[in-house]
Amino acid sequence: MTSFITPIKYEQDTMYLLDQTLLPSKEVYIEINNKEELWEAIYRLKVRGAPAIGVAAACGLYVCTRDLLTDSYGEFCAKFHEVKEYIASSRPTAVNLFWALNRMEQKLLALKSSASSSCWEKEQIHIKNQLKEEALKIYQEDVEACYAMGMNGLSLLKPGMGILTHCNAGTIATAKYGTCLAPLHLGQERGYDFKVFADETRPLLQGARLTAWELNKAGIDVTLICDNMASIVMKNGWIDAVVVGCDRMAANGDGANKIGTSAVAILAKEYKIPFYMFVPTSTIDLNTPTGQDIHIEERNGEEIYKLWYAENMAPEGIKTYNPAFDVTDAKYITAVVTERGIIYPPYDINLPKIFE
Repeated sequence: MTSFITPIKYEQDTMYLLDQTLLPSKEVYIEINNKEELWEAIYRLKVRGAPAIGVAAACGLYVCTRDLLTDSYGEFCAKFHEVKEYIASSRPTAVNLFWALNRMEQKLLALKSSASSSCWEKEQIHIKNQLKEEALKIYQEDVEACYAMGMNGLSLLKPGMGILTHCNAGTIATAKYGTCLAPLHLGQERGYDFKVFADETRPLLQGARLTAWELNKAGIDVTLICDNMASIVMKNGWIDAVVVGCDRMAANGDGANKIGTSAVAILAKEYKIPFYMFVPTSTIDLNTPTGQDIHIEERNGEEIYKLWYAENMAPEGIKTYNPAFDVTDAKYITAVVTERGIIYPPYDINLPKIFE
């Protein structure tokens, strides 16, 4: 059986996050006690991957508000909302962040009828316990969703296939199992003997530091390649399918994922290789019409030429453009794999059906 790495732990009323910026050299868990630490962890990519960000946000929002001392339900709601909005400002693209935070707030608002001003001290304890239960429910739902997504994805793959990945949508990007890497882990347990090629994923190297590390740790045959080698491995006939994750999918099926994903999709189309995007339903944003409406986070340009080098690999102060994501047009996506099933084009018609 595969031993799954857990990126988020909640033990003895304490929250810990695996600091993924230190991988693969060190496996260190950091304790989260306040909104500043949580914001920093999300922004600095200590926790990353849309599902994991959502789970961390839900658990973290509870942790950051469990010690609030207020005189009324209204005052508690106001302070809770303030913390929620602060955490939400950490990263603008991953829809799971806002989905999880909003769900926690909706849970709080649903408890209004039980809040009594005459015994607020007692009711406050009850409300906080309910928020904790909701956060842990979000955690467990992600575990179950990723397993289902993995099984759905595995139905599209055959033993011995060559698989190309980009970025990391593995077990460390979720509560457990992963999204696009879930079928690889589950296939490993079933003797599928996949041959995986992992794009390094510039500039933050999630493919090299995280996917290659995670799959190697699980005993899966993985070969690390530079991003600009994707075309040649496809041309060589070594790739039978591409599997990638998604940080936000628009209503028309356009999917935002780590920068470089769209280039892989275009190559796959050229070489007639199926391109599968793994998308938890919590990541599908039917309120966003197309990929053009997705806000793309732009990060500090020093990540391109300074972050991983002993000396700068470009002149100091050089102009840079460093978008964290790009949008893969729906026409390049062979199928969308969710925990509720596999969706095929036309996505503008079939995506809403998954919620019925």
